[in-house]
Amino acid sequence: QVHLVESGGGLVQPGGSLRLSCALSGSIFTLFNMGWYRQAPGKQRELVASISSGGSTNYADPVMGRFSISRDIGKMTVYLQMNSLRPEDTAVYYCNAKRLPKLTTEYWGQGTQVTVSS
Repeated sequence: QVHLVESGGGLVQPGGSLRLSCALSGSIFTLFNMGWYRQAPGKQRELVASISSGGSTNYADPVMGRFSISRDIGKMTVYLQMNSLRPEDTAVYYCNAKRLPKLTTEYWGQGTQVTVSS
């Protein structure tokens, strides 16, 4: 039913940019809060950025000013624009969707690897 399919990961040099995409299918896009998480080896998965059904955005401190989350409701797709990338941004990035109103049902994308290295 509900599926999240990610794309856009890859290898970039420090200071470079990358845009991740996450397409939702099987439900109505505006019934969800959307977010991007990342997990580096040996570390806990952490929230990077989120956008609510109403369009409000939040960012983790390490990416503030460098990353931007956005959405295209018609395409049922959420994006993460990543600029000024640093080696410490290297991680597997996961798309997440939480179903309104109680936000207790959630779905995950398959994960996409982002590697920042020269």
